[in-house]
Amino acid sequence: MSWQRASIQAAANYLRERINAGATDPRTKVVYEGLLEVLDPSRRATRLQREMADAAKSAVAVQPSRERRANERRGYEERRRANHGPSSGVERRRGIDRRSGRDRRSGG
Repeated sequence: MSWQRASIQAAANYLRERINAGATDPRTKVVYEGLLEVLDPSRRATRLQREMADAAKSAVAVQPSRERRANERRGYEERRRANHGPSSGVERRRGIDRRSGRDRRSGG
């Protein structure tokens, strides 16, 4: 495995030299970082944790704005909490449509 590690280190050194010489394209930097992660797996775990933490922070920032928009739509009052009292209209259901007193689940 030593020849593989030496080859990866040589490639990483070459890319580092290219970056120091002015190669600023993202692909070169990504390949360089990938080679370093192969050499040191804990580096990859650290990067993934950092990315997940950043994603969690950005997800939390969205929640208050959603709540604020929901309150603006409702006019700061929930419809279910308001008590409007009994309806003043005519009953739509006729007596025949209303449930009888018997239990409908008994099948009889």
